[in-house]
Amino acid sequence: MKQINFEVLSEDADSRIDRYLAQQMPDQSRSFLQKLIREEQITVNGRPVKANYRLQPEDQVLVIVPDPQLPDILPENIPLDILYEDSDVLVINKPKGMVVHPAAGHYTNTVVNAVMYHCQGNLSGINGVMRPGIVHRIDRDTTGAIVICKNDQAHQSLAQQLKEHSITRSYQAIVWNNLKEDEGTVDRPIGRHPVDRKKMAVNEKNGKTAVTHYRVLERFGSFTYIECRLETGRTHQIRVHMASIGHPLLGDEVYGPSGKQPFRLQGQCLHAMTLGFLHPSTGEYVEFEAPLPEYFTQLLKNFRK
Repeated sequence: MKQINFEVLSEDADSRIDRYLAQQMPDQSRSFLQKLIREEQITVNGRPVKANYRLQPEDQVLVIVPDPQLPDILPENIPLDILYEDSDVLVINKPKGMVVHPAAGHYTNTVVNAVMYHCQGNLSGINGVMRPGIVHRIDRDTTGAIVICKNDQAHQSLAQQLKEHSITRSYQAIVWNNLKEDEGTVDRPIGRHPVDRKKMAVNEKNGKTAVTHYRVLERFGSFTYIECRLETGRTHQIRVHMASIGHPLLGDEVYGPSGKQPFRLQGQCLHAMTLGFLHPSTGEYVEFEAPLPEYFTQLLKNFRK
């Protein structure tokens, strides 16, 4: 619950309270504010009012915004491609088109729904009810290895390794155009796009450190098959970094060339191939490899012809 106070200035006198608050609180819709007024969560000088109340100079307005109601996240019997499992961690090969954790518009058919069913509630709770067991994520249309934590001790261990950049994360991708050099590093900060807030971008002013190492595996003229190793783990890091040097990922409708997506792909051609870390209980280094999905291997076959 959040409480917000306003003192009405003389220039706002005679304004309807719902219109006044809609201007003062642009993040909230007028209909939502009217709902709060009906529920007497908005008072003037300590008393509830109606939406058509006309404000007076020096009126004291109190708005009580209740905490958002989280939807019930339910277990779902969704098959998982399990690479490894023990009492601490579960490593899966995530398919294309599957969201990792619930969010607005995606409260079902996520990795979380699937692992809640599979693990019968034995998941770490550090990231709350929306992200049980989730210590890192990959994009909806990126395939490959992701680790799920079954208890808080495992979660804390993996989170610390992520913070220290000691986890091995190797991806394979197909990018546009021919990379001239055999290998290289993109060391450019990533943050929110200054105009399109739904996108990330190389952001020298407000971005966070981001480092991607890449290596050419094969060249196919107009396309290049590469391996990328992450030193950091920013949102959309590989997609943003490769696009920033003129080699966006094949199939990437967000960062790739507009209106030019051949091969009828569903999103970017990116696969989290290798995941390695120190096991949270034994301290031994363990590494897992997720085989390339069929669409990726078929693309490679076509290119090699």
